[in-house]
Amino acid sequence: MNPREAIRILMLSPIYFQLRPAQRWQLVCEYCQLVNAYKEHPA
Repeated sequence: MNPREAIRILMLSPIYFQLRPAQRWQLVCEYCQLVNAYKEHPA
């Protein structure tokens, strides 16, 4: 997953807009890492 796709999904949450820009970027990065790790090693 790339950051653009992650942002599109995360924008559906009202909490996303309560975060500061730096926090949003950190959330996007962490979300991408989690999704990509799951894609490599699904449970």
